[in-house]
Amino acid sequence: MKIRYTATCLFGLEHLLGEEIDALGYDREETMDGRVTFLGDEETVALANIFLRYAERVYITLGSFPAATFDEVFEGVRALPLETWIGRNDAFPVKGHSIRSGLTSLPALQSVIKKAAVERLSACYGLTHFPEEGIKYQLEFFLFKDRLTLMIDTSGVPLHKRGYRPEANAAPLRETLAAAMAAYSRPREEVLLWDPMCGSGTIAIEAAMLANRIAPGAKRHFAAERFPQFSPDVWRAAREEAEEGRLSTGIEIYASDIDPACVELTRANIARAGVGQWVKAFRADARGIEAPGRRGTIVTNPPYGERLMTPEVVETLYRELGVHFRALAPWQVYILTSHPDFGRLYGRRADKVRKLYNGMIPCYLYQFFKNER
Repeated sequence: MKIRYTATCLFGLEHLLGEEIDALGYDREETMDGRVTFLGDEETVALANIFLRYAERVYITLGSFPAATFDEVFEGVRALPLETWIGRNDAFPVKGHSIRSGLTSLPALQSVIKKAAVERLSACYGLTHFPEEGIKYQLEFFLFKDRLTLMIDTSGVPLHKRGYRPEANAAPLRETLAAAMAAYSRPREEVLLWDPMCGSGTIAIEAAMLANRIAPGAKRHFAAERFPQFSPDVWRAAREEAEEGRLSTGIEIYASDIDPACVELTRANIARAGVGQWVKAFRADARGIEAPGRRGTIVTNPPYGERLMTPEVVETLYRELGVHFRALAPWQVYILTSHPDFGRLYGRRADKVRKLYNGMIPCYLYQFFKNER
């Protein structure tokens, strides 16, 4: 059975997510800001949730239709085959977003979609009241330019929550974005990868997982594991495939921080992630690190001056980092920040700049890879 899926991601990661979907062997239908739609089958629900490194959630797409009025919303939802998924005792709460559309009230949209779903399911099951005590099928709508797409969330807890980071520091970097930063830096055995402002160790851990093909969702569970439409065998097979695909490379990764509490937190997260053979955590000031006689790449997410440090302290930090990191040449450097004057403060023009988002915060990944001092 062909099933249409939608995988969502942070803005700026669409091409990485699309490449992952291609690598799994699925046909992409549409790519837009923050989401990729593709066709799959029953096995896809498990493979996508377990293997997609840059996705936030994976949805089953029920349908899409014009929705400039509430009447069109109601009729469009009522026409969808909700009973294929939702049983007579199941729960089907509604949430969603409206972007660049005439209908902007989310509570009103939720109410109309819920009423339409109830009417459709009432006709199928002969019920006037639904207990909603069974399996939870989270309905999510996406209204964009007066076209509504209705989906079912198969992930449950967002996919960036891998399970190794129950605690984070005051300004956590989302795991999916850290994975993207690692991917852009091309982690490899012959090059030391170093995050000298590691916080809770997310970049280092994600780099180790990427380099050793550790599936990001291998150690967690998903909402769709309770859906009777999917055999437990598909989840078992996907986890076995993830285990068989793991590598054990000789890559070496450093995670250091000036704050000893961050170092201890990073060590705990490294242990939970099971990447201790590749990642070494220790205390150090980023402005004084020394190249250990080999090629290296710095990948880091320094404070922005919003939640950690004052703007004045951050600006001084960026100037000092620029001076010190240039002294490490020919090392490559990848720095993510939202600070608008980073390039001027750092004192060197980036070889490439990518616009990314840390949650809802617009950021830029400054990439320095040419051998210049």
